[in-house]
Amino acid sequence: MAATYGILIDYDWCTGCRSCEMACQMEHGLPIGQSGVQVHEMGPWPIEGKDWQYDFVPAFGDQCGLCSDRTRRGELPACVHHCQAACMAYGPLGELAVKLADHRKQVLFAL
Repeated sequence: MAATYGILIDYDWCTGCRSCEMACQMEHGLPIGQSGVQVHEMGPWPIEGKDWQYDFVPAFGDQCGLCSDRTRRGELPACVHHCQAACMAYGPLGELAVKLADHRKQVLFAL
């Protein structure tokens, strides 16, 4: 079955707070250390002059089912709802794909 919905992450704004991980873990009763989403850290290291590479990139694994119970009720997935930086968006893949043109530090997960 082809994915029709997904999550768009603007990781230019992700602060690495990991509230998405905790929300997923609590929503689904997962044990400590397990989550459908994990935040990965890149850097810090210097790249050019005074610029630095330092990003946080949430990535989704096999345990993510886009909170199907929540979305059936018209609610957002727990990770999106609890994202402190509001850098996650949930919706139809076609609508989210259009937003990818906004800038380069985004990733679209089709789950």
